Amino acid sequence: MESPVSHAGGEEPEARTPVVSSGTNLVAGSQSSSRSRLWRPAAQRNLRNQWSRLVSCRGRWVSASSEGRASATALVNAYLSRRYMPEMNLGVLKDMPMIRENACEKLERKQELCQRKLLSSYKDLVDAVSQFTKARDSMRCYLKGSSASPLVQFSQLSQDNDDPGDGGGVPVFTSWALPYFEKLAQELIDMFAVEISLKRLIVLQLLSIACQDAQGAQADERNWSIELYEGEFNDLNTVDLLCRERFQPNPPRIRGFQSNNPATEQINRNPTRETLHVYLTAWISDVNVDIMRVDEIFGMVEDEMQLKLS
Repeated sequence: MESPVSHAGGEEPEARTPVVSSGTNLVAGSQSSSRSRLWRPAAQRNLRNQWSRLVSCRGRWVSASSEGRASATALVNAYLSRRYMPEMNLGVLKDMPMIRENACEKLERKQELCQRKLLSSYKDLVDAVSQFTKARDSMRCYLKGSSASPLVQFSQLSQDNDDPGDGGGVPVFTSWALPYFEKLAQELIDMFAVEISLKRLIVLQLLSIACQDAQGAQADERNWSIELYEGEFNDLNTVDLLCRERFQPNPPRIRGFQSNNPATEQINRNPTRETLHVYLTAWISDVNVDIMRVDEIFGMVEDEMQLKLS
């Protein structure tokens, strides 16, 4: 929508301070003030939309993580039941023909189903973080048109190299300039992105055990450097989780600590029951995500905007 920039009805301009120059600075200041008045309401609307989008992304993360937890738990239970089937005491069922074989076959099908569900949940988690990044990248608001134009339109991309899209650093709502909203969004992204790398390791471990038969024979070659689903590396690249030199995902780590240990990328093909329990606990815990800080960030933004994000 186009909006006129003029002082209709003989209104006095805001800038009345005399200047020593020929008046060019006064005119430029008036134009800048007019553009700022147009920029601020649009920037407010855009920030509300992008932070509501972040709230939605967080909800998607919680849902996908919960579904992944259920699939991982069912997968582990099916794997352990199948693994220990030969030595299980079946009681009165032990003399039934093919009882163990049929049970193993059914458990194998359940493993495959849980494998697909777990991988789908992981893909949803990656997409949620990708949407976090897109929301952060869409927070700036650029003005379309020259500073001398009487008409100004709002655009998603800058057509003016001198327009950084932040309104010149003025507060968007009450106190915060636009870059501070971006900084808080980036803090959220940093937490969830690092958690993606850790969850990828857990998914890879659990998919690997799903590819073994009851004797532990390896049926599939999975390792850290291959895609878990088609297009995964492109998705990871959008959230800066792909090592471009090696063209493979960044190694898993705990937030705040760097890891150069190649063992973190190795796959345990025959994990113990206790190790599998650790995998499930790590998934449930979201160890890289400070939930209290996440709640605090969204609460701070709501206070600054004076609205409830939804």
